[in-house]
Amino acid sequence: MKKISRTGLSLLLVATIVFSCKEKSAEIDEAADAVMTEAVDTAATDSEAASVDKIISSSAAKEDPNSKRKFIRTADIKCKVRDVAKSTYVIEDVTSNFGGFVASTDLKSNIIEEDKTKVSQDSTLITTKYAVTNDITIRVPNKQLDTVLKSIAKQISFLDYRVIKADDVSLKLLANEMSQKRGQNSANRIERAIDSKGKKLDNVIDAEESLATKRESQDNSKIENLSLKDQVNFSTVTLALYQNDSVKQELVANEKPINAYRPNIGLQIWDSLKTGWFILESVIAFVVQLWGIGLLLFLAWFGYKKLKTKSS
Repeated sequence: MKKISRTGLSLLLVATIVFSCKEKSAEIDEAADAVMTEAVDTAATDSEAASVDKIISSSAAKEDPNSKRKFIRTADIKCKVRDVAKSTYVIEDVTSNFGGFVASTDLKSNIIEEDKTKVSQDSTLITTKYAVTNDITIRVPNKQLDTVLKSIAKQISFLDYRVIKADDVSLKLLANEMSQKRGQNSANRIERAIDSKGKKLDNVIDAEESLATKRESQDNSKIENLSLKDQVNFSTVTLALYQNDSVKQELVANEKPINAYRPNIGLQIWDSLKTGWFILESVIAFVVQLWGIGLLLFLAWFGYKKLKTKSS
């Protein structure tokens, strides 16, 4: 019996050890699977971000430091993000950090559908389906455009389109500068002619009008050049952000109908009795106010009776 008991205990101990080892192995396998899954998800996210980064980047957004050409660079992007509000804040911070500024932003929620469900006598569940969008325009230094676009790419989960343009305005700037010089020279000659030869009033007036026209043309060329230089120095990026449709549920109290505030029949009867008594008091008071007329009528009747008695 002792040998059998010892053998049984040995077998039980061995089975316990084997079972514990299996449980430990299962836990290790689960942990390894979790780590592998997390690594795959991280790799997929990084791969997605890298893919978007490559798509959104373009040679048109890069500036060649050795080139003497002047480009106006613009970018037009529509994309889906995980959270429009958070991505907007990130984009605004990125723009500020790279020396740019936000020209306009239009963050709004568009209601797609709204449903009201009465859940009890005094409450209603309002279910609202809405879409959050933002149309934002930013201006960033021309040299930082490519870097800013790569920073924005980290917020993108799906890219609808991106259009990047680089318009060469070198010749336009040169033409405006030459036009300014010609206008300045012409204006100087007209001024000298007015001072030296402008004797008659008509000639002076015509010369002054011609000078004003030249000055105006010169100013317009200067203003256009300043505008072009501003667009060259600061690129314009237009972003149309959107996210998956959201659903919000809110439990609100029902407004009681006016009938819920009506008094009971007993109170209505009591109020009617009081109202009737007040009316009766008003009638009595009104009749009492006519005592003078009643006295006159009584005297007239009494006099009539007297006259009638004497005549008979």
